[in-house]
Amino acid sequence: MLKTRIDKARVFVTAGFKSEGSVLAETVQARSLGIETRLEVESQENPERIAKVIRNAENGCYVLQTILHPVPVERRCALNGDPFDPANFPNSDV
Repeated sequence: MLKTRIDKARVFVTAGFKSEGSVLAETVQARSLGIETRLEVESQENPERIAKVIRNAENGCYVLQTILHPVPVERRCALNGDPFDPANFPNSDV
């Protein structure tokens, strides 16, 4: 661990999302419009040391790294305990 005195730290996260289309018509689409973070630090430490702390925190954050470096997503469904692929069924008016 880095022994660095930080007197105060505040993080602000703003995320924008958008959803459009129709659930009934199966055209609904949701997506992210972007994410913004702002970090405010108060410390008497050397700025190079604070930069090191910030880099380590960001590089060690699973959520931030997943957003910055998207990974493959494996999706599986089950219906009544059996494998189920919704794509095998046409859109319908249920």
